[in-house]
Amino acid sequence: MKYKSKDLKEMANAVRAWALYAVRCAASGHVGIVLGSADVVTAVFANFLRRGRDRFVLSAGHGSALLYSVLKLAGYNVGDLDGFRKIAGLPGHPEYGIDGVDATTGPLGQGVANAVGMAMAEKINKTDARVYCLCSDGDLMEGVANEAIAFAGRYKLNNLVLLWDDNGVSIDGVAQTDVDVVARMTAAGWRVMSVPGDDFARINRALAAALQSDVPVFVQCKTEIGAGSSLAGTNKAHGLALSDSELMTLVQRFISPSGDELWRNVAMEHVSVMRGDKDVSVPNVVMPVLDKNVSTRELSGMYLNELLKTDFCLIGGSAYLGGSTNARVSVSRDIVPNDFSGNYINFGVREHAMAAIMNGMSISGLRVYGSTFLVFSDYMKPAMRLSALSKLPVVYVLTHDSVAVGEDGPTHQPVEQLPSLRLIPNMNVFRPCNDVEVVYSWRRALMEKNRPTCIVLSRQAIGRIVTPLGADLSRGAYVVRNAKTARVRVTILATGSEVPLAVSVAEKLGDNVQVVSVISVSDFRNQDSEYQQRILRGFVVAIEAAASAPWFEFADAVVGVDNFGMSGPGDEVYARSGLDADVIADDIKKKIK
Repeated sequence: MKYKSKDLKEMANAVRAWALYAVRCAASGHVGIVLGSADVVTAVFANFLRRGRDRFVLSAGHGSALLYSVLKLAGYNVGDLDGFRKIAGLPGHPEYGIDGVDATTGPLGQGVANAVGMAMAEKINKTDARVYCLCSDGDLMEGVANEAIAFAGRYKLNNLVLLWDDNGVSIDGVAQTDVDVVARMTAAGWRVMSVPGDDFARINRALAAALQSDVPVFVQCKTEIGAGSSLAGTNKAHGLALSDSELMTLVQRFISPSGDELWRNVAMEHVSVMRGDKDVSVPNVVMPVLDKNVSTRELSGMYLNELLKTDFCLIGGSAYLGGSTNARVSVSRDIVPNDFSGNYINFGVREHAMAAIMNGMSISGLRVYGSTFLVFSDYMKPAMRLSALSKLPVVYVLTHDSVAVGEDGPTHQPVEQLPSLRLIPNMNVFRPCNDVEVVYSWRRALMEKNRPTCIVLSRQAIGRIVTPLGADLSRGAYVVRNAKTARVRVTILATGSEVPLAVSVAEKLGDNVQVVSVISVSDFRNQDSEYQQRILRGFVVAIEAAASAPWFEFADAVVGVDNFGMSGPGDEVYARSGLDADVIADDIKKKIK
């Protein structure tokens, strides 16, 4: 080992001193994990983490002061610790993009799954990189962590080390983890080791042994929350319940000039490595010629199949619905344990973990997509939000997008999901109506560098719509059916499967009606007023098989679905939900009299 126990002790004390200094400057933060886990984190960074190759994820993101302290001491460019939790300073929980911060964490469990995704990506990339992750009791109580742990065990990700800060305490008291966490981890296919969290020799031996494992490694680190403080071992030590005078006393106790000097040696040994985004060139592919109406999920599958025939590197998968979502195509090749040369991952029925694992894979430089039904985006929402916050170009393929799902009933018929996804800042949401829009949605998604994308697709076949030559889809909305008169009396806005319906409504209303396909609400919102006024002419009606309220931003009247739907044949449910051309046309006539 590069650094022995005596040196590591001084280095860990320096980490504690600077982390507590940051917390004291902020008068806010979490001291318990700083005092309890600094030894574990120090051993990883000082003796095992190969800068620029390996990754470290702090899933217990409330310990951000601990992470920032060790990064600062190790020579990363994180900024000033006295700016912790202040405007324009270091954020209260780690955010991807800060030098050395490999994932945005804080919502517990997410970092565990991110680390699994990173380990998966390194296997796919055929590197020898390793991923270290520190998790808390709280992380291990979250479902997403358990989903990801099972996934990692099944794929035998032996380049992954999960370190458990096992102090038995959470913010409300005794930690409500499994009765036997070790047994669960063993059952999930992990190698388990247990060490005292303040015994450097045993921590070093465990981490060295992990390098030789053929399965992922789980290291139980027995620690004491708030060790050395008056609140040690209690739930009050989790946050900042110490007095300022005690905090200052602790800072003084842990200040270690020799520790600082040893960290300077670590910093000099490693060259800072910047992982920059690469320009993405998406090849043009020719879509098959169709002689019948098909669903947009089928169109998406056709595009994927043609794209994957090229040398474009894209890794996809599904939460066990690849055949239904058309995310698994004829040229898909399964990635399996011990053979990571394929291009398709079966995530199992683990929607939340799928999204969080894809975040980790994206951080590691892979272009990734995952698919499930739109209604189950609710299971993924926390990880999708972090995709957007972290500016990760993950692609979410969300099918079965309306009450037209039919027989499976209200549990599978999304209503509020589409507008809720549009509310996430920095999230592209496309709902295409034809092959041109499907291809555009995919190409936009794959060329993104800092935004995730949702491509929302129909289960049912829909009428064919022709995108006019020269239409600018980047505007978010364009006219697909022009009025035959100079004066437009009615404009009908529609998305996806409702665009053919809108055209049918227009034909019943007469020549002075135009139909607009709104492929992206946010793109249209970002257009200048001149373009919006050119689109929003006359009496504006929006039609979408989803919650109606958001459309009043643009429309005078809205035809939407504001109930949970019903079981029955899809076309009948669709019509009974008010999505019927005759009913809509009659209602519009009454409104414009």
